[in-house]
Amino acid sequence: MQKVAQSWLVLDMSKSPFLLGVDAFLGDIPIFLFSLIGGVVADRMDRRLLLILSQVIQLTCAFLLAFLYAIGVVQIWHILTLSFICGTAQAFGGPAYQALVPSLVEPEDLPNAIALQSIQFNMARVIGPALGGIAFTYLGYAWCFSLNGISFIAVIISLLMLRIKFIPQNSGVSVLTSMKQGFGFIRNQGAMVALIVLAFCMTLLGIPLLTFLPVFAKDVLHGDAFTFTMMLSVSGAGAVTGALVVASLGNIRNKGRVALVMLTCLGVLIAGFALSKSIVFSCILLFLAGVALIAVFALIQSLVQLITGNEMRGRVMSVYNVAFRGGMPIGSLVTGWLVPHFTAPVVLAVNGTLLFLLGLYFLSIQRRVAEL
Repeated sequence: MQKVAQSWLVLDMSKSPFLLGVDAFLGDIPIFLFSLIGGVVADRMDRRLLLILSQVIQLTCAFLLAFLYAIGVVQIWHILTLSFICGTAQAFGGPAYQALVPSLVEPEDLPNAIALQSIQFNMARVIGPALGGIAFTYLGYAWCFSLNGISFIAVIISLLMLRIKFIPQNSGVSVLTSMKQGFGFIRNQGAMVALIVLAFCMTLLGIPLLTFLPVFAKDVLHGDAFTFTMMLSVSGAGAVTGALVVASLGNIRNKGRVALVMLTCLGVLIAGFALSKSIVFSCILLFLAGVALIAVFALIQSLVQLITGNEMRGRVMSVYNVAFRGGMPIGSLVTGWLVPHFTAPVVLAVNGTLLFLLGLYFLSIQRRVAEL
C-alpha cells in the first residue's frame, strides 16, 4: 500500500522517472551497506527481537511520513530520507526474518515453507495496491501511510507470540572474523556462489519491471493511478499463483534446472511487456511474469537454505540478502538513468533479453545450478 502511494507521490511531485529510481535506490542500498553486519547480529542475538526492532522502526517511518503529508510540509528529501531509514531497518531485519523459517519447520518442508512465505508477501502486493488505490484516491496519501503503519502492529504482536527454537551461541570472535567465516562457507559450497550471482542478476534486471510500472501506466499506456494499481495487483496475483504452484509441488527434484527454465521465461515475458501497447496484453504478461519471478525466487532461496547449516544461516542469508536485495537499488538507479535517454520500453526490453541469455548460460555452460 505504501509503495503504491509513495511511488505515485514521488512521480507526481517531481515529474521525474530518475527520482522515482532514486527513491527505490535509497530504500534498497542499505542492504549493500549493512546487511552483512545484520547477518552476524542475527547469528549472535535473539532473531525474533531483532526482527521486532526492525518492524518498530518501519512503523515509525510510516507514521512520520503520514504526519508530514497531513500538515502539508512533505518534500522529496523527506521521502528519500525515510526510504533510506526503512531500508536500514530491513537490512538488519531481513537476515533474521529469513533465518527464522528453517527454525520453525523440518528440512523436508522447507521449500513449501518458503513458498508459503512468498504467498503472504505477495498477498500483500495483491490486496495492498487495491486498498492503496482506494485510500489515496478517495482519502488521500496520508491514509495510505497511516494504514501501513498500523499494519506493523499486527506483525509485532505475532512476533511477540512466537516461540523460537534457535538459541544464539556466545562467540569469542570479532564481527569481521564472523563475516569471513560466512564468506568461507559460501566459497566451499560449490554452487552457492552461482546461486547468489543469480539472485543478484534476477533483481538487477527483473525488479525494474515493478519499479517503473508508474511510468508504463502513465506515459506508455496513457493510464492513470487506477491503471497503475491494477497492473501492480495483477503482478502480485501472478506472484501468489507462482508461490502456490511451488508450494504444491513440494520438495521436487531438479530445483536448479526448473529455476533456470523459469528465469529464461521471465526474460521473455519482461521483453514482451516492454514492447506491448495494449493494457490487456500487458496485464497478461505481468501476471505470467509474476508467476515466473516468484517461482525463481522461491526455488533459489530453497536451495540456499537447504545447503546452509543453522549456525551459519544468519551470515549466509545476509550475503544472499545483499545479492537479492542489492540488485534492486542498482537496477532501479541505472534504469532510472537510462529511461530518459532510451525510453522505458527499450530499457526494459534489454533487461528481459539479458535475463533470457543469463538463464541459457547457466543451463548450457555453467551447469552447477542446473545439476542441483
